[in-house]
Amino acid sequence: MLRIVLGLPFVLFFPGYALICALFPSNQDLDNVERLALSVGLSLAVVPLVGLALNYTPWGIRLNPIMASLFMFTLLLSVLSNYRRSRLPAERKQSMSVPIKIFKLSAKRGLGKLLAVALLVGVVVVGGVAVYLFLAPKTGEKFTEFYLLGSNGQLADYPTNLTLGENGTVVLGVVNHEGENVTYKIVITLDNQTVDTLNNITLGNQKSWQQNYAFTPQKTGENMNLGFTLYKQGTGKPYHSLQLWINVRPQK
Repeated sequence: MLRIVLGLPFVLFFPGYALICALFPSNQDLDNVERLALSVGLSLAVVPLVGLALNYTPWGIRLNPIMASLFMFTLLLSVLSNYRRSRLPAERKQSMSVPIKIFKLSAKRGLGKLLAVALLVGVVVVGGVAVYLFLAPKTGEKFTEFYLLGSNGQLADYPTNLTLGENGTVVLGVVNHEGENVTYKIVITLDNQTVDTLNNITLGNQKSWQQNYAFTPQKTGENMNLGFTLYKQGTGKPYHSLQLWINVRPQK
């Protein structure tokens, strides 16, 4: 919990604040209330875009690549904003301070401040609703969780770089929230060719299954799609699909 509390500002505030400072380095461009509101709003826009970009790279949407990307994004924009700020006269350099009388709006900029405060309130409300929906799913909602973890049981350290003949290990997990007993099977494919099948995974409602799965690629290649597809008994339609992009080098 402490890690989450300390990490939230680095996701929900600092990326947007660094971008705002790089775009508007002068204290005459925006006031502090507007900067605060826009920083949160832009962070909520930037972070998903970073994740979308990572989805099209070999690293994928994983903890370490996301942390590294957000760090580099914030660092580069901070350097740029510091450079632009250093070229301004002293009286125009922006510095972050929050006045006590935030809501005492001036006639000239009252509308801008009001809009900024409204944006900040809106972001807080949307964030609160999202947290509530995440923590309190709908009553009677029926679904199945299907997840893929690294060999250490975390969303990291996936075996993406192997040598031909070398084993890779991942953790597969299924959690039944269907309200009844369900039998599943998992089909494993490599570049759309079936290489293995895990059958007869029967779970009662609210029961879970987790197992280490070791695989040994039989061919070399780069960015090969190792797919894990979950099926429910009695249906030929895939229920969930997960992919892992792997590189397999020839033996020396």
